[in-house]
Amino acid sequence: MHRALAGHAVTRFESVYPALTRVADDHPIVGRIVESVSAEGKHLLIALSGDLVLRTHLRMHGSWHLYRPGVRWQRPASDMRVLIGTAGVVAVAFNVPVAEFLSSRQRARHPQLQALGPDLLKEPFDQAEVIRRMRARDGEAIGDVLLNQRVVAGIGNEFKSEILFLAGIDPFTPGTHLTADDLERIVTIAREQLAANVMPRSKTLSMAFGRRTTRSLDPSVTQWVYGRGGKPCRRCGAPIHGKKSGVDARLTYWCPQCQT
Repeated sequence: MHRALAGHAVTRFESVYPALTRVADDHPIVGRIVESVSAEGKHLLIALSGDLVLRTHLRMHGSWHLYRPGVRWQRPASDMRVLIGTAGVVAVAFNVPVAEFLSSRQRARHPQLQALGPDLLKEPFDQAEVIRRMRARDGEAIGDVLLNQRVVAGIGNEFKSEILFLAGIDPFTPGTHLTADDLERIVTIAREQLAANVMPRSKTLSMAFGRRTTRSLDPSVTQWVYGRGGKPCRRCGAPIHGKKSGVDARLTYWCPQCQT
C-alpha cells in the first residue's frame, strides 16, 4: 500500500463510519497527500498531509484491497467500510471494524499503540525484551502468550500455530516452563516467518498465494498444521489436532508427535 499510495494526492474518500465522515466534512481528505502507509503490529497507519493519520485494525475478517480505477471489486460494495482513491489506485477497506482519524499527538498517546510490545518486523528489534515479557506471563500457555500484542506485536492466530510447529513446542505448554533456548527459537522463527510473508512476490519462487510457511514450491502445500485438523502431519504422518483455546476461543492446531 505504501508503494501504491505514498506521494499521491487523494482524489476520492468515502466511509460508512460517521466518525470518519464528520472529520472529512470539517477537514476535507480529498486534496491531501498520502505521506506513508506503515504498520504498528496489526494496526495499519495511513499518514496524510496536514497532520492526519487513519488508523485501521483488520481484526479477524477485515482486509484492504488495491484496485485500478474502474476495475470491478472482488468483494461486494456493501462490505466497503473505507475508501481512499488517488489518480491511479483505489484502496478499499472491506469489513474493517476499527477505523479512526488521529493527529500526530493523538497517535503518540494512543493507548493501544503505546501498549504494543516490540514489533517483529521492525529494526532494531529487542529480542531480550520480548523474552522478558514472555517470562512475565506466569502460567499462560505459550500459544496465548504469542497472541498477546503487549508481549510481541504482529503474530496472528494462523502464524501462532505454524511458528510453534516449526519450533517443536506444544502450544499449551506454559511459557514459563520453557527454556531460554526454546523462547529464543520461537522468536527467531516468528521473525523469519513474518518477514518471508511480506516479501514481494517477485522475490519468491512459490506460486502459492496468501500466507505460507512451508516454503514448498507446491501451491497446495502452504501450511504445516493450521486448518488441517484430522489430516496427516506433513512430517510424521500423525493426525493433526485442533481445538479452541484462550479467552477468545481461537482455534489452535498442532501435531502431538512433533510438538512435545
